Amino acid sequence: MEIVSTGPVQTAGLGARLAEAAEPGDVLCLWGVLGAGKTVFAKGFGSGLGATETINSPTFILMAEYPARLPLFHLDLYRLEGPADAVEGGLLDERQAAGVVLVEWPDRLGEALPGNRLDVVIDGSGDEPRHIRLTAHGKGHERYLGLAAEPA
Repeated sequence: MEIVSTGPVQTAGLGARLAEAAEPGDVLCLWGVLGAGKTVFAKGFGSGLGATETINSPTFILMAEYPARLPLFHLDLYRLEGPADAVEGGLLDERQAAGVVLVEWPDRLGEALPGNRLDVVIDGSGDEPRHIRLTAHGKGHERYLGLAAEPA
């Protein structure tokens, strides 16, 4: 499924709508170049999940946890060299099964990338519209696709 977003408000709105479908153990992988809107999407998702804290990119702390309807674990793996860094650094653990995990730069996970996930691929940068493709992998994540099709 592909959605065209003409700006940050629409991108955040998509994230907020998708949060309605969130269930414990869900993993959403956010793909895109620097400045594509991954963190904007994460802010909207957190808001839709009921997080009251400001969602920021956890680039330097690698993972931030936010209390919400379900705990939100926001990972930014940009600074990692590979999957061993994520596993050895404790960024993937059993606590996340009770909440939702958003992963920016999921390519850094390599073979540790969960097979059961929703990929959110954001193409575009600068002032141009974003083409956002959603692909459900494994069981359960297809429930997000129906919410994405709803008008903002």
